Amino acid sequence: MATTKDYRLGEYTFPRGWFMIADARELDTHKPLAVRFFGKDFALYRGRATGKVVLLDAYCPHMKTHLAAPNNTSYVIVDGGGSNVEGDGIRCPYHAWRFGPDGKCDDIPYHQGPIPAAACVKSWTVRESLGAIWLWHDPEGGEPQWEHPSFPEYEDPAWVPGHWDHLGLLNQHAQEVVDNICDYGHLGPIHGSTVERFECEFEGHQATQRQCGGHRTLVGPDGVSAILHTITTYHGPGVLVSKMTGLFDSLLLIMHTPVDDGSVKVWHSLIVKSPSGSARTTVADRVTAKQYQEASRLAFAQDFEVWVNKAPCLNGLFLPSDGPFMKARIWYRQFYNPRAMQREFLDQCEGLYVPKGAVPYTQRTAEPA
Repeated sequence: MATTKDYRLGEYTFPRGWFMIADARELDTHKPLAVRFFGKDFALYRGRATGKVVLLDAYCPHMKTHLAAPNNTSYVIVDGGGSNVEGDGIRCPYHAWRFGPDGKCDDIPYHQGPIPAAACVKSWTVRESLGAIWLWHDPEGGEPQWEHPSFPEYEDPAWVPGHWDHLGLLNQHAQEVVDNICDYGHLGPIHGSTVERFECEFEGHQATQRQCGGHRTLVGPDGVSAILHTITTYHGPGVLVSKMTGLFDSLLLIMHTPVDDGSVKVWHSLIVKSPSGSARTTVADRVTAKQYQEASRLAFAQDFEVWVNKAPCLNGLFLPSDGPFMKARIWYRQFYNPRAMQREFLDQCEGLYVPKGAVPYTQRTAEPA
């Protein structure tokens, strides 16, 4: 398992950006959820008072008890109806210290006098949208540089919002996943695509792949593939959204979030426009959309199966006809280094690139990769 240092990505072990950390359905009850990302343990919960989603560092500063680990015997849990979430705060199951959503301890039942200022845990910036919970992670502790993932189609009654497929832990560094954004050469062998046009573009925090062609996985019930157009964009280092037009109009969502240095957790979903063309989706639309999401998941599983078994690509033997791998890797490095260095990386990679031998998706002039 290779690490960030092995890939020579930059100063920070984990990148800056928005990342998915949970399916919102996992917070349907008021029990807290113990999660681990970025080499850290967290307590994630939905407040009882307002429904606010809260993410705190996991360990109580008093005696380092995990605030969200499963516990069925502490009377803090028993008397709380099976949960230690109280209002929008959370009580430690060991000594019942209560921490508010800001991470500050606001009650110690047996203590007289002021609560020490050190009685606090870090509270993180989180948002809820698209049926998921998103964390802004920044090694420098800065405010978000761009908006969290949100698309009007998810709330549109003419679209089926889909569900999150939990694809589990991938013991590969995220670099291996992000490489896919520029990988022209794998589309035929892995996905059975007949690529007619292809290009990549890097601009700011976004990396975009545009391509079209036939496809052997996303096919209709008759086994026939419509020409599939995809405009696929990384919005930062861990949020991939693909606007697909083919058999059905849809938004493909693939999220990966570092768990430890060299491993990621991965999710997949699909938002599908009413297959019948109805202004409000029908039962039949939802059944068809569910089937199409499964076909999309199987298409992604073709990549996943390779990633599970490959060695780290630290120094690839890249060809001009592979795609702009080195430009993509330079783009990716901006998230592992201080914000002040961002322009340094963008000056080396921003632009439009077409692999040698490929036909550009648009008519704009491309740079050599």
